[in-house]
Amino acid sequence: MSVILASAGYDHTIRFWDALTGVCSRTIQHTDSQVNRLEITSDKRFLAAAGNLYVRLYDIRQGGSTGNNAAQTSAANAGTGGGSNSGGNSDNNPVMTFEGHTNNVTSLAFQAENKWMVTSSEDGMVKVWDVRSPSVQRNYKHNCPVNEVVIHPNQGELISCDQDGNIRVWDLGENQCTHHLIPEDDVPINSISVASDGSMLVAGNHKGNCYVWKMQNQKDITSLTPVTKFRSHSKYITRVLLSTDMKHLATCSADHTARIWSTEQNFTLETTLQGHQRWVWDCAFSADSAYLVTACSDHYVRLWDLSNSETVRQYNGHHKGAVCVALNDV
Repeated sequence: MSVILASAGYDHTIRFWDALTGVCSRTIQHTDSQVNRLEITSDKRFLAAAGNLYVRLYDIRQGGSTGNNAAQTSAANAGTGGGSNSGGNSDNNPVMTFEGHTNNVTSLAFQAENKWMVTSSEDGMVKVWDVRSPSVQRNYKHNCPVNEVVIHPNQGELISCDQDGNIRVWDLGENQCTHHLIPEDDVPINSISVASDGSMLVAGNHKGNCYVWKMQNQKDITSLTPVTKFRSHSKYITRVLLSTDMKHLATCSADHTARIWSTEQNFTLETTLQGHQRWVWDCAFSADSAYLVTACSDHYVRLWDLSNSETVRQYNGHHKGAVCVALNDV
């Protein structure tokens, strides 16, 4: 089992870590900008990094260039019209660059088979891209910065949230917005998460409030029913994330903590993860939902054992704030 753990942030580097030892195994220079979000493709082949204007795709497989890798890189470079030869060894050059946004790319997600990707941006747009040839297939417009977009497990709908407090559901088949929710007027929704079976949607806002909806899909029509609202933090929420088994909700905050909530017990607080010294920006659950990785402005990435709320490992190497993390231990 190969565990892929990567983090990035304001020091313009992407770092891969040996999850068990805490040693940094590879560093990629991301010279354009800070990195806002990282995602690993489900086949563990590529890491996508969302920055200012661009999304860049990097080959996760290490070592010298195999013929296959070299051919793929040259093909990708030819296809993107430059921008991919940024110095350093060929392994650390992006194999593909997605250009089209005009401001920070705030989030991204891959379709189940990694055939297409969706991105959100402060330019007010949600874009759907063909991953095989980096081209925009769809554009969906918010009238303000979009903070996050997720793909419904049915692969037919996108859900996005924005700085004006809107949540929108986009039907890819009908190519239009089918739902528009405003939990609190003019309170930015910073993050959303959808349950792995599509049964639940969670949103976290600027005031520290979490909103939960039950989602049902009948005859390809999704309905949303409010379930609960609760105060998760006294400050700004940066990220909400449901575990794969849907039993836990993680929330990250400007209050220097991450918290774990029980979805089965009406979102009662299970634990508060304390130890970070600044804003906690991002998190990722292990596949068995027993561990959580967090990224923080204090430069550190931490691995937490959720059974005792202890830090198992601290990953040291970033020299500015770490704002995003990606984990695949399947």
